[in-house]
Amino acid sequence: MSMDDDLGTSRLLLHAMSVTDAEHVVAGSAPAGVRWALGYPSPGDKGAAMRFLTTCEGVGDPSPFGLYEIRLREDGAVIGGVGFHRAPDERGSVTIGYGLVESARGKGYASEALRALLRFARDQGVAQVLGDADADNIASQRVMAAAGMRLVAEDASVKYYLVDWGDDDGDE
Repeated sequence: MSMDDDLGTSRLLLHAMSVTDAEHVVAGSAPAGVRWALGYPSPGDKGAAMRFLTTCEGVGDPSPFGLYEIRLREDGAVIGGVGFHRAPDERGSVTIGYGLVESARGKGYASEALRALLRFARDQGVAQVLGDADADNIASQRVMAAAGMRLVAEDASVKYYLVDWGDDDGDE
């Protein structure tokens, strides 16, 4: 991946993660010239990076449907991650995940990053994007709702969200 593969918003840069970036995340050591905010990478970030590396080894780099580091435009600090769990399936469906360091929460960054990722997915021809949050994770549920995803199912422990462009007229 190159900088050309990065996605931007007014406050954020979603940096497309390379194999080398993912190896640094798994090792917990920032690459030269990159500043990680306190708390990055989280155990979730490390797990996502491990899955990304396993995918790269098994079937090849899933880019552009891989992982992205969420970086602040103002200072370049990595404050979390967002990305796809895999490339779209035969129905054009993908699943997303995201997370921010504690100090970056409550500022709208997660919703902003997720909206950018959803726009990107739609532009790539994805028909639907799925996400889920623990039933007690109200903040994550609000992020998905703010980004335009709707609650479609729930059970005792998880709430499931969806945005579906496969049957609309493009007025999203």
